Amino acid sequence: MEFPSLFVSVFLLLPLVDSLMFHLPPNQKKCLREEIHKDVLVTGDYELSEAPGQKTNLAVTDSKGHILYSKQDAKKGKFAFTTDEYDVFEVCFDNKLVAGGHGADREVTLIMKHGVEAMSYEDLAKAEKLKPLEVELRRLEDLSKSIVDDFAYMRAREEEMRDTNESTHSRVMYFSIFSMCCLLGLATWQVLYLRRYFKSKKLIE
Repeated sequence: MEFPSLFVSVFLLLPLVDSLMFHLPPNQKKCLREEIHKDVLVTGDYELSEAPGQKTNLAVTDSKGHILYSKQDAKKGKFAFTTDEYDVFEVCFDNKLVAGGHGADREVTLIMKHGVEAMSYEDLAKAEKLKPLEVELRRLEDLSKSIVDDFAYMRAREEEMRDTNESTHSRVMYFSIFSMCCLLGLATWQVLYLRRYFKSKKLIE
């Protein structure tokens, strides 16, 4: 039966690794943002090309400005953190010229992993003395859990958006009814006013 193997193949093709390469001009700052769910392990591996007279500072922050990782004069290294809540995280490279520097761009390579891909199953296999098949099953189990969590989050967001839409629809409907009542009241008042005015001028009986 080919369905299970196809199901596993779809799991394995899910993009959990972000690999980026870009050029960073002198005296410029570039930031990369990504939304990540709660309780997710995130790892990063970065490397910058040599650029005499340039100093690049690296900072990883959340939307509240908390510094999760920082490195002065970053050249090559790794960072890791676990998210406390669903948030937007930012990785910023700030490149500055120092005395004697020149204006060549620095090449920045950044590989970010999160979730299952960020976990070290080799260390887990050594610690728990797992067989290769058991390690792969553990990996698939964790991957399945992350997918279920993603679907649960999307369902919660869909319910939240549906409630918002229903609330907005109700408010619009009530506002429309109120506007119609105001227009009908104004039209009635205009008719009565004009009728009284014309009667006072003896234009109508």
